[in-house]
Amino acid sequence: MSPLKMYAELAKWWPLLSPADEYVEEATFFLQSLHDAGVKEGSTLLELGSGGGSNAYHFKQVYTLTLTDLSPEMLAVSQSINPKCEHIAADMRTLRLGREFDVVFAHDALDYMLTEADVRQALEIAYLHLKPGGVALFVPDHMRETFEPDSDHGGRDGEDGRGLRYLEWTFDPDENDTTYTTHYVFMLREGDTMHVEHDQHTCGLFPRAFWLQTLAAVGFQTTHLEDNFGRDLFLCLRPRL
Repeated sequence: MSPLKMYAELAKWWPLLSPADEYVEEATFFLQSLHDAGVKEGSTLLELGSGGGSNAYHFKQVYTLTLTDLSPEMLAVSQSINPKCEHIAADMRTLRLGREFDVVFAHDALDYMLTEADVRQALEIAYLHLKPGGVALFVPDHMRETFEPDSDHGGRDGEDGRGLRYLEWTFDPDENDTTYTTHYVFMLREGDTMHVEHDQHTCGLFPRAFWLQTLAAVGFQTTHLEDNFGRDLFLCLRPRL
């Protein structure tokens, strides 16, 4: 996967684009789902594709975290708000830590798995790093059968004099393939200086049945849930031997 501006040269703007305080509702839902699945406070959690650490900011209050991401720039952002968490630069399809965790979590980083083979590799890595009896939680943004075009906007000003505003436009140019497209336009202000950046993201889009079949093929026992935002959640158990 080639670097995207958002996760490379624009990563320093992440706290103004998607700050941790905007993740309270979904992080609370994820934590409750894991609690209901029997995960205990103090458990070890591996996040695949942890990005700027906004979910981790809330998870670290409950679990001991190891955070992995393909982008060193995004890991640096996460380290600034999660300094006591372990951070590792790695691809979620090829990671090999040689350890197992009580929980494996992957959120919208799964969207960048563009082929069925990519998805399977990421799920196999999650299974490999999960203790027998452990729980995995997977939260891709979209399913093929429920995908709808959408747009969004937002941003905020920082205490350092910088400001960010963005426009986001998501659509599916070809309903016969396994991808959709999101375009971002960023207006970035530093003092009296303003500049504009465009970033195009291609993301994977697969049917719910594919996810369920692949999770089963990897070895997971899966419960399908829906969160407060209407997204599909796959709460998965690695069976004990």
